[in-house]
Amino acid sequence: MDGKNQPGEPPPAASVCAPESLTVLRKRSDFLKAARARRQGTSSMMVQARKRTPDETAGIRVGFTCSKKVGNAVARNRAKRRLREAARAVLPVNGHDGWDYVLIGRAETTAARPYEALLDDLRYALRKVHSSRK
Repeated sequence: MDGKNQPGEPPPAASVCAPESLTVLRKRSDFLKAARARRQGTSSMMVQARKRTPDETAGIRVGFTCSKKVGNAVARNRAKRRLREAARAVLPVNGHDGWDYVLIGRAETTAARPYEALLDDLRYALRKVHSSRK
């Protein structure tokens, strides 16, 4: 293929994520439930995770947040974009079905950390959150 789109064909997406594999958290109550559950910090982010009850929806759900400590709106949005891309790459493989995850950006480090290190941090946090400890 010559790398060009055919006429009438939509351009390729920047990231490929099956819509059924990850659902984005939108309600404050879901964020608060995750905040009361397990958490694991890394140098570039904080990961909060909770196992949903059987009567709740299936699939992996994820939310993203950055406080004003991260910086102005531009810095917060950049950090959240990087967290979204890391989640798209890691959660379908390492996340567990029926869990909610909230990724919280850290001041200065989330936006500046190399992408591969960001992915490794998320994988590490998921291993710790899903370990057998209660």
